[in-house]
Amino acid sequence: MVTVGELFTNVKALLKSAGIDTYRFDAQCIMEDCFGARLPVILTNSSAKTPDDVLENVRAMADKRVSGKPLQYILGQWEFYGYPFKMGEGVLIPRPDTETLVEKVIDYCKENNLESPKIADLCSGSGCIAVTLKKQLPKAQVFALELSDKAYAYLNKNAHLNNADIHTLKVDILSGGVADSFENLDVIVSNPPYLTQTEMDELQTEVKYEPEMALFGGNDGLDFYRQIPKLWKKALKTGGLMAFEIGCGQENDVAELLEKENYINIEYTKDTADIFRVVSAVKKEDL
Repeated sequence: MVTVGELFTNVKALLKSAGIDTYRFDAQCIMEDCFGARLPVILTNSSAKTPDDVLENVRAMADKRVSGKPLQYILGQWEFYGYPFKMGEGVLIPRPDTETLVEKVIDYCKENNLESPKIADLCSGSGCIAVTLKKQLPKAQVFALELSDKAYAYLNKNAHLNNADIHTLKVDILSGGVADSFENLDVIVSNPPYLTQTEMDELQTEVKYEPEMALFGGNDGLDFYRQIPKLWKKALKTGGLMAFEIGCGQENDVAELLEKENYINIEYTKDTADIFRVVSAVKKEDL
């Protein structure tokens, strides 16, 4: 017989021995998912026998985590900005860093009294940015553009899950024809692939489970930042905002690429770890 308390202890020990730094948090999430209750509630009956089906599920999930599979994929759902998002292989896992990008767009819309802004989220992935913006700016017209079949499926699931009335499109955002089909956008927001080849070669095991097309931004990580400002300039209103999430240390390179296309009022925004995470700019008036 394995008691509830013993099971929690065993799972923590297993994950710790596998070198998982967040072993206690991960063990807690697995326990809560399998028992369907919060950990303090579960452990009030720590001496009780663990039901066989629950024991089997906990052990199976713990084994997957030991193999390196991301916790978010194992659980099948993750939270971003307080909203739930379905997760699985083939879609980029939302990170807290990306909330900085969302907040930048929300602040811009409020500061400019945009009650019903027209927003395009490029490389939308799970839809965490597009869905959150729609929830926070209910009158906004939000377009979420994604190329990957698997990610696009999750994008639609998450829009439905959160009752977010957004427009989803399965397209290549680097196609000039796609960009030309938009006009008068108030905001273009994007968390594009931005890892360099060196960073791809040095990925942690669990990150290797995530789709390469959502991670790899070319040899120097800047491929998307080179193309989006130019391709999508006509779609953006004069004075409209273009906001990017960036990788660590990319702020000056991305700013230069925006300046090259005559964007102005370039700003850098740090995330909660005090790292520059967002570079934004506005479209200059055509002369």
